[in-house]
Amino acid sequence: MMNNAKRLGFVALLLSGAVVFSAATVVVGQNTETKQTTAKTRNGNGGRDPFKKYEPPKAVAKRVAGEVGVPSIQERINMYKAQKQAAMNARMPAPKPTTALLVNEIEVIGISRTPRGYAAIVEATPIKLSYVIYPGEPFYDGQLVAIEGKSLIFRHESVYTDGRRVKNVETKVLRQPNQVNAMAATPSSSSEVAAKP
Repeated sequence: MMNNAKRLGFVALLLSGAVVFSAATVVVGQNTETKQTTAKTRNGNGGRDPFKKYEPPKAVAKRVAGEVGVPSIQERINMYKAQKQAAMNARMPAPKPTTALLVNEIEVIGISRTPRGYAAIVEATPIKLSYVIYPGEPFYDGQLVAIEGKSLIFRHESVYTDGRRVKNVETKVLRQPNQVNAMAATPSSSSEVAAKP
């Protein structure tokens, strides 16, 4: 009986030693894995190692941001023709012809009331063509937002080389009559005055 008790104690001692040994290897194995993953995540997150000397970030030379150049009127007209042809091939509505014009290339000739609302008659100064435009009309560098009284309000967008887009409001007023138009208007009023007496 004593032999059985010794054997049982010896087997229990072996089993407990095996359990302790296997637990130690599992703990050691887990510790090495967690150390490796934490080291990888720290470097991957861009965090700073607290045991290294601080090094300030290197200064990056900022490039001067200028406005992106605008293509010539002929290039913009060619782009518009290509867009119009692509829209026709896709059986989609064609883009407006004003998409080839810059906001500062138009001159307001007149404002009128139509069944659709207020409309403006503008002249494209580089190509000497006139268009009737409504609020919401797109331009190459902006959009007509509103027609108020004797002025048009545009949202003008400037694009810079560093990717920034700056939007501002631009107002254009009716074209003032030049001397030729003023002289044409004057004789009709003077003839009316002369016809009255």
